[in-house]
Amino acid sequence: MHTTLPTADAISGLKVGQTASAKAQGAAKLTTLHRETVASLPQGHEGEIRVLSARLEPGDVTPRHSHRFPVTVCVHEGVFTLELDGRPPLAIGAGEVFVEPAKVAMTGRNLGTTPAVMTLFYVCEAGVPFADPVA
Repeated sequence: MHTTLPTADAISGLKVGQTASAKAQGAAKLTTLHRETVASLPQGHEGEIRVLSARLEPGDVTPRHSHRFPVTVCVHEGVFTLELDGRPPLAIGAGEVFVEPAKVAMTGRNLGTTPAVMTLFYVCEAGVPFADPVA
């Protein structure tokens, strides 16, 4: 059964990767828009569907991290620059979508002069963190 949760309820208990900024006062902002446990995933076990909003101010940067599951990124405003290990930096602009691969180290940045605003969508095992730190 599909449920819609108030944002405050959806956020509670969600472990989201810490983000940092090139500026002391700034930080990338992640907000859970939806989180739902479902029993009908293709593998036949319970999992979670998560939808987050993210906002990176100019100069904001995420820590080096990886995801256990692919994460779909839809950019609504600005440009999100993604640095994936072994690949050249990728600038994802407003109106574009990119799927971040699982188990690949990455860092995200806002190298522009306006906020980068996006929605993140992924399906994962219930209770796992959004990101894992990578040295």
